[in-house]
Amino acid sequence: MNSSTKKESFSLLKSFIALLLIVGCLWAAQWQYHRGVARHARNTVIETNSTMKTVSLTSVLAAPQAHEWQSVTTEGSFDATSQILLRNRYSEGVYGFELLTRFTNTTGQTFWVDCGWVKAGEYATTQPELPTLPTGQVKIVGRLRLDSSLPQGSFFAIPSNKSDGLVSKANAQSGSTTETFYIDLLRGSDSALTPEVPAQLPELSDGPHMAYALQWLFFGGLVVYGRFLIRRDVLSSKEL
Repeated sequence: MNSSTKKESFSLLKSFIALLLIVGCLWAAQWQYHRGVARHARNTVIETNSTMKTVSLTSVLAAPQAHEWQSVTTEGSFDATSQILLRNRYSEGVYGFELLTRFTNTTGQTFWVDCGWVKAGEYATTQPELPTLPTGQVKIVGRLRLDSSLPQGSFFAIPSNKSDGLVSKANAQSGSTTETFYIDLLRGSDSALTPEVPAQLPELSDGPHMAYALQWLFFGGLVVYGRFLIRRDVLSSKEL
């Protein structure tokens, strides 16, 4: 293989690498664009549904996906013996937990109610101070949330009763089941049902995805421009 053939093969290799980089940049730009579109759509749903009027829980269960984040009302009772503390929840920079309590309404449906944020104990083994929930029948108002909104996998929890062990493990052993939705508690028929720190709506920001998409397109353009400059220099050297 002579020198000119080797140079030509090397030039083709560089063009092939440049092509792969361009394809990669275009794929990344498209990925970021679609992420931005999906996030904007999700934010629009949250903003729209969270401002809709409060309706009864039973009226939206035929199509719960279309009513997530909407305020609903239902009546029933809490089971304070079945509680879960979700770790790694912060409020104004303070570490704590999100308190979930089982609730059974008058139609016999059992589901989790997010009773808000509670501050962690002084030490890792210290039981946090939990709010006292009213006993008996109560009426609650809260945002409807789908099961997919909960953290996936096993619950990380400190038991409400130290002798019970992990709540999730106890539920699994007892065969406990709940509905595929839960409720962010906002208020109720008893003043004790208004959480000091209720579950918050997520930040309704579209994020930097569109900017990242443009950035990847810019990188792809740089690859094209760089390959053009290299090719031009090679042709200029041949003429000399």
